[in-house]
Amino acid sequence: MARRLDYRWNLRQVMAARGMFQTTDLSAPLAERGIDLSASQVYRLVVERPERLSLKVLMALLDILDCTMEDLIEPVAVATPARKTRAAGGAETGVGALRPKRARITQADS
Repeated sequence: MARRLDYRWNLRQVMAARGMFQTTDLSAPLAERGIDLSASQVYRLVVERPERLSLKVLMALLDILDCTMEDLIEPVAVATPARKTRAAGGAETGVGALRPKRARITQADS
């Protein structure tokens, strides 16, 4: 199996541990640090897993929540199944092609 790296975004859990239960709780502290995000952007930052994140926003979150990067972003290894390949004629390559043929039993002449 091939390993694929992924991550888990724990902003909501870290906020809850600090007594911040609403997404609007982040708006004012972010604005104090020069990060102006709309209410919908803050909501998406908290609720969804960001694909891209500004380092300034990340540093502001670490400062506001008094946490480390490992608290917010947890690396996760995701196992992906190996792909089965088929030859051009439709025959399966891999273990299935290596199976032995069944033996035939014939009666011996006496």
